[in-house]
Amino acid sequence: MGKTFRPSNREASIISKIESSKEHARRVILNKVKDCIDPLSNAIAMKLVENKLVETTSKNILEEQISQCINNLNRFEDFDIDYQLAPFRNLVPQPHIVSLFVTSFVLEKLINHKSVVDIYGADEDIYHCINQQVRKYLPA
Repeated sequence: MGKTFRPSNREASIISKIESSKEHARRVILNKVKDCIDPLSNAIAMKLVENKLVETTSKNILEEQISQCINNLNRFEDFDIDYQLAPFRNLVPQPHIVSLFVTSFVLEKLINHKSVVDIYGADEDIYHCINQQVRKYLPA
């Protein structure tokens, strides 16, 4: 018969502190993203086009769409954010929330946009390209 794990008070408090620090870091990042929406969306759009991961008819429209996506990140509630991130949660071991949110937007919504011809590369390639730009503006 399997043993039931019951954490002690000390273990429970450590787990609680870890979860609290993760939530705090998430809130800090979501508050910082407000200050750099335009340069971040520009950098992401340029890098996606430069790396030939996204083929588009208009880079400006791509940038506007990514800017709206990042702006939505500020307006969405935690449930809505988690719902959009759910299919990509295990894409990388410790994902940056903004990078993962933009990646899910590119892979699920942007692919159907009229100005996007096609999206190339694996999900991980797109995530790493986006994450490279996000880390410049929002270091963890």
